[in-house]
Formats: sequence, structure tokens, C-alpha cells
Amino acid sequence: MMIIFKRLVVLLRAHVDRASWRLLCLVTALHMGLVWGLLMLANEQALLPANVFFYYYIITTSTVGYGDFSATTDFGRWVVALVQVPFGLGLFGVLLGKAGQMATFWIKRAMTGDKDYFDFRNHIIIFGWHPTRTKKIIDYILADTKRDNRRIVLAVTDAIEHPLMGYPEVNFARLTSFTEDEQLARIAIVDADKVIIDGQDDDQTFTTALKLSPMIKADAHISAHFQDESKVSLLRSHCKNVECSSVKSAEILVRAMQDPGSSRVQEELLSSLHGDTQFSLQLPQGVKSYQFGELFPYFKAHHNAILLGVAHDKSAQNLDLNPPLDYKICAGDVLHYIAPSRVLAKEVLWQAI
Repeated sequence: MMIIFKRLVVLLRAHVDRASWRLLCLVTALHMGLVWGLLMLANEQALLPANVFFYYYIITTSTVGYGDFSATTDFGRWVVALVQVPFGLGLFGVLLGKAGQMATFWIKRAMTGDKDYFDFRNHIIIFGWHPTRTKKIIDYILADTKRDNRRIVLAVTDAIEHPLMGYPEVNFARLTSFTEDEQLARIAIVDADKVIIDGQDDDQTFTTALKLSPMIKADAHISAHFQDESKVSLLRSHCKNVECSSVKSAEILVRAMQDPGSSRVQEELLSSLHGDTQFSLQLPQGVKSYQFGELFPYFKAHHNAILLGVAHDKSAQNLDLNPPLDYKICAGDVLHYIAPSRVLAKEVLWQAI
């Protein structure tokens, strides 16, 4: 008996696998039409209106059977007993099995990283996985309460399942390579707005940055992290849209020795989880030019923000920290400042300054 049951289960699963949603919906519609036609022949007038019949069909076929609607004629009861329930119950089981199969398929794809994100636009892509550091990166991104609500894609080459299933904002993609066009198309690299590259080593980070630099949108930005400075200057000279960072442990140690507390200041400036943080704001196109001395008191008085400096591009290659008060600032320049939270360009009354 157990062997026969197992064979039936395998046979049913095989039919469910082969059946398409289009076929199942067609068969269900035909069955509903047949039942409705037979009930009409049985003169079951109370069951024939469309809204009543749909409700009655679902409740009765699924064997829930509230009893508020039922066949009252002998022929109608035979229709329910021989046509509606037996065949409808089988269809109902197949539909549930197909739905469960599809849900399992999509959950598995999300966990294994096989899902594609061709339709994503203006999203953030993080290349590379480090158990502690990557989670911190995402925590810092999400802690910015005024950030644009961009979707995040974590792209890895490691043979792992989704390491951050508890983060609904994070989508997971496992790629065979960070430099193959077909793999990069899966995560819609050409439509990404922000990219972070934090490879397993500096060589992977370097080659990935070189590959992505000409592929991303003109106004998109890449941040690449290196363990040492050996490749930073070379990458900066070839890729103007890549902002490179490296471990500054030596500089921080010396500064903490010479000016005690400096390391704590650095932590506060970088962390958006608590305290004031360093942000940047690009002057929108169409605004007039200003002097640094005009913007400094406005930002402090209206946004509790202290201006640190001005850059002329997103990568801050030409950054002027603490410029003179008559320093000219134009549309497109980037202000770097400290504030309790991000100041959006639309929140600044540019015409009033």
C-alpha cells in the first residue's frame, strides 16, 4: 500500500511539473463552465448569478462547505457529487501544489543567488562579501533616514547562500565572475546608481573597478576599497568616476598619539548610526553662484550643519577643506558638511541665501 501511495505521489508531482499555469487556468475555467451549465439544467436558480456562483464554487469545491448555498434539486445534488467536487477537488489540489512549487522555486532562487535583477533601476550594488564588514556597510546605508529608497543588491562569487536573509532590503546574486558582461547584466549594472567594490583582495577590486568604470551611467558613482595604496593612484589616473579608499591605520594612530581623541572623532564622522555624521550635497543646476561665507552661516542656522569644504566632482579629487570666506561655489559643486542628519538639496532655500 505504501509503495502504491508513493507512486501516486510521484505521478501527481510529475503532472504538476509538466502542467503550465495557462493550461491549469483553462481547465479550471472549463470545469466551472461545465458545472454552471449543469446547474442551470438542474434549475438551481439561487446558484446561477455570477457573484454567488463564484463564491459557491470555491467554498464547495475546496470542501470548506459553509452550507449557506447548496444544491436543492436531485439532479443538482448529483452534479455536485459526481462532477463538481471530485474533479474540482483534484484541480484545487493541483493548483495549490503548483503555487507551492512556484513559491519554493522563487525562495530557493533568492537564497542561492540565482535570481536575476534585469528590471532594477537606480539601485545600489555591493560587490564582495566579508562576514563582519559587509553587514556593517549595509547597516550604515540603512541608518541614513533621508537616503533615497534604493534597492540593494549584494553580488558575490563565493559558493554561499544568502547571508543576510533577515534584511528584506537586500537582494542576493551569486555570480561566476565580477567581470563577465552576461553576469553583470543579471544585476543591471548599466542602470545602477551607486556601486561599492570590496573584493576578496586588491587584485579583484582593481580589475572589477576597471571593468565597471566605463559601463555605469554618467552620473553614477563607484567606491572601491583597497588594503594598501599600491593600486589606488593607478586606478585614480584611469577611472575618474571611481573613488578609492584604503586602510588609514598608520595615519589614525599618529593623529591619535599627537591629538588624543582624534580616532573617536573619525568614528563619529563616518558612522551614521549615532551622533553627527559627515555628508555631502551637490548644488543643483540653475542656482546662482555663492561665496563660502554666505553658505556657512545659513547651513549652521537653518540645518545645524557645519560646512567642511568644497569639491568640484563627486570623487573629490579637487577638494578644498576650510576654504576662505570669499571662495566661489557654483552649481554642480559638492559641499561636504557635518550634521545630525542628511540635508537634501530640496530642503535648502537657495533663493533666500
